[in-house]
Amino acid sequence: MNRLHDKYNTVIVGNLVKQFDYSSVMQAPKVVKVVLNIGVGDAIANPKLLDEAVNELAQITGQKPVVTKAKKSIANFKLREGMPIGCKVTLRGEKMYEFIDKLFNISLPRVRDFRGVSNTAFDGRGNYTLGVKEQIIFPEINYDKVNKLRGMDIVIVTTANTNEEAKALLTEMGMPFAK
Repeated sequence: MNRLHDKYNTVIVGNLVKQFDYSSVMQAPKVVKVVLNIGVGDAIANPKLLDEAVNELAQITGQKPVVTKAKKSIANFKLREGMPIGCKVTLRGEKMYEFIDKLFNISLPRVRDFRGVSNTAFDGRGNYTLGVKEQIIFPEINYDKVNKLRGMDIVIVTTANTNEEAKALLTEMGMPFAK
């Protein structure tokens, strides 16, 4: 069992039950999944760039990404419906806990001028969205082999009903929120 998952079951659930006065431990919010998404707009002109993004995402997560396709045609961007323009991975279970642990303790502190993540990136239903400007903050990525710095979206989906519950959960898990 992963270190963070173990901490969640032994410490965090108890703290959340006390803090929000739940009647059962099953009411305590938990992380359901983590979705990582890289949009590769340049893939319209050069499809090889998408392969690089897929490989990097696979290295970061240890799971094979799904290639996402355009839903609509947009003439101004020379984009046709069905063209591959990005990739995404959904992590659940142990891989999810390993990724969250690595993100909070290793990757985010490696961001230049890092002062903590935003307190306001919750969606009102207990989910948190985080944007990363460059993929090289992850230890799996070899800096010398990177052709282009790419950003990515990381969405942490929880069972929390409110932003306060989700923030308490993520704070307990060790997310470095800005002071």
